[in-house]
Amino acid sequence: MNISQKIVSVRGTQIGGEQPCICTPIVGASMEQILSEAEEVCRKRPDIIEWRADFFKDIYDPQKVLETALAIRKIAGEIPILFTIRSEKEGGNPVPLTETEKIELFTEVCKSRLVDMIDYELLYEKELASLRQVSKEYGIRMIMSYHNFSSTPPKEELVQKMLQAESYGADIAKVAVMPASPQDLLVLFQATQEARSQLSIPLITISMGGLGVITRLAGWMFGSAVTFAVGQNSSAPGQIPIEDLKEVLHIVQKHMFHG
Repeated sequence: MNISQKIVSVRGTQIGGEQPCICTPIVGASMEQILSEAEEVCRKRPDIIEWRADFFKDIYDPQKVLETALAIRKIAGEIPILFTIRSEKEGGNPVPLTETEKIELFTEVCKSRLVDMIDYELLYEKELASLRQVSKEYGIRMIMSYHNFSSTPPKEELVQKMLQAESYGADIAKVAVMPASPQDLLVLFQATQEARSQLSIPLITISMGGLGVITRLAGWMFGSAVTFAVGQNSSAPGQIPIEDLKEVLHIVQKHMFHG
């Protein structure tokens, strides 16, 4: 399959090409903290910024969410923004919203076009179709994701999750798991490679925690399009500073492509 079929272009950033994209999360609780974090993160030039809105204390107020999104947009300029409300079931911060209220908020955010991408979990199959329709209507790319903070399921199950995301109309499929041994890292790499050959959309795979750090550095070699790094504050176990990640990727790529 032609690699161009697997590239998603967002504000000129190519997701799924030869180079891995670095995404840096923003996890502030207040608008002030979020904007301070955004300034700091943008100075480090990630390819994508993820606003983890489940950490925002005013998430229940759509107006404040949109005001904050606008302020982040002004700071980010042409850096693509990913908007995520990670559920508590999949490792997110507890939020005072029902799933229906979350969908309403995602809808408002899509309509505002202040973000470029949204992330929503495969767990909520019923809501996926309606949100996918909304995101398409407003030109917002959609990541459909699966997170397992307790273990690494078998390879076949991980590949199936990514195929499921594609069948639901995802622009990008994402899987994040917790390893218990180096063997689990091999499972993730094999699942990534296999899914990459079967899917016609980009995919993101991560093994979390200290043991999983190698997947953040080398996952792109097996077909993972995006890796997550810390700009100021971490949003998941095992994230490493963006400066370190950039340096390692630069060294590896230099030796791979130039001998």
